[in-house]
Amino acid sequence: MNKKIISGTFWLSFGSIVSRILGVVYLIPWLYMIGSPYHQTAAQALFNTAYTPYALFISLGTAGFPSAVARRVAYFNGKDEPANARSVAKIGFLVMLASGILCGILLYLLAPTIAHSSPVASPNDAIIAIRSLVPAIILIPSMSVLRGWFQGNSDLKPYGLSQLWEQFIRIVTILLGTYLIIEVFGNNYKYAVFVSVFAAFIGAVASYLYLLKQLGGYRTKTPTADAAVSRRELLRMLRIVVYESIPFIFVGSGISLCQLFDQLFFKQIMQGALHLSAIKTQYAYTIFSANPNKITTVVISLAMAISETSLPLISSKIANLRDNRAGIERDIESNLNLMTFFLLPAVLMICALAFPIYGVFFNFDRLGGHYLIYNVLQSFILGMAINVLTVMQALRMSKKATWILLGGLVIKLALQYPLVYFWQGLGAILATSIAFGFVLLASLRLIRHHYALNLTSLKKTGIVNALLLVAMVVLIIATHGLYPMTGITNKFVAMVYVAVWGLIYLGIYLLLANRSGLTQQLFHKKLGYKYFRYKHFG
Repeated sequence: MNKKIISGTFWLSFGSIVSRILGVVYLIPWLYMIGSPYHQTAAQALFNTAYTPYALFISLGTAGFPSAVARRVAYFNGKDEPANARSVAKIGFLVMLASGILCGILLYLLAPTIAHSSPVASPNDAIIAIRSLVPAIILIPSMSVLRGWFQGNSDLKPYGLSQLWEQFIRIVTILLGTYLIIEVFGNNYKYAVFVSVFAAFIGAVASYLYLLKQLGGYRTKTPTADAAVSRRELLRMLRIVVYESIPFIFVGSGISLCQLFDQLFFKQIMQGALHLSAIKTQYAYTIFSANPNKITTVVISLAMAISETSLPLISSKIANLRDNRAGIERDIESNLNLMTFFLLPAVLMICALAFPIYGVFFNFDRLGGHYLIYNVLQSFILGMAINVLTVMQALRMSKKATWILLGGLVIKLALQYPLVYFWQGLGAILATSIAFGFVLLASLRLIRHHYALNLTSLKKTGIVNALLLVAMVVLIIATHGLYPMTGITNKFVAMVYVAVWGLIYLGIYLLLANRSGLTQQLFHKKLGYKYFRYKHFG
């Protein structure tokens, strides 16, 4: 395989994974500086109130457009027409710049409406927090086209490193700004939250500058002598790019839409129908949504990474369906096997260690630990559903995937009020789980209607994970009397506890997977330290 592709894929994965890990780990020092558990809860609610609509607007502002631009750039490069590739990228850049400005204006204008509907104690503070993200929203869509340019040129290293720079500078700004505001100047934690959300813009600027620097060096390598297409032809291709991008709006923003539904309707039900106070509503929202989402995003990101790995394999074969049908079916089965192999144990291990994990990142709250368990179980359904929708897009079923997701969102809206009314935060989690459970089952049913999938291959993965669950339950019961995890109140002790037991559970899972032949079935080799060290990296 081409070394440039291998290197680029490594840097893209490295940048994405490390940036997401940093996005969780920084919470430990940040919340420590914020102060008391009450202030931490309020800060998280305020932060999340701003970031949920921000994530949705970023999805709407980019809408799969950069990937579509990347495909057109690659098309012209393949025809040895780099000038036309640059023309498409420039037009895409201008479109995304306009899109960013439009989304920024919309978010600024909608900020009061979103803030007053959100479960925070102070809507005025929420307005400031939301509007602090407007500069980032204006900048990021056009920056994503720069990343798409490098992707179209099969040079993924700048793409991956730009993600890392963006996250690193953002986190440095958050921690430094919070330290100065609270520790040095002695100001209120709310100002630290405002600086923390604005840090997204600082991170975006850093990423932008890095990409522009890389682009400057790139121009000197690119020849310019080629036959340019007409402006009319370029505009026609732009319309194609926009058309190709539309289905990605819904699939890419499905989870963000559900989170926004929770944010906008939870307060109305809790305070309007159940007559609970704003403080209680804010606390409930933080422990069922704002806090757990920081952890579960890692699980969903793992699902997305596996999905993106499988996507090119399926896409490359779909053009010649008659000859490649059997290969496509094997690739889909492999995708589902990999998803369950990695996601199920991750979900089970986080559930088993939910209380100390919640305590490490937030505070030692037994109810918060319970909600983390519910959210992690939900993240398995979300991850599997988004993965299957992505597979449908690779199979050229984008319109059907969009309709299925819209059906899921309608179910979420229909169930939101009754389930939240009876079970509050758990009700919102159940509504999302049922909605995406429908998406998962409907998508699988549609794929199986067109492709003969043998899902019995998942049975062995299920058995291995069931044995892992039994082993974890036995160990938890056996050690509860000696050192109950719910008795931990020190973050360092909780961190060591999670690390030790996490490694033990991982060792048990690999032992079961190797002994059962599951790893041999999936990877054609056993997994474990000695196998990586001596057999495959020697």
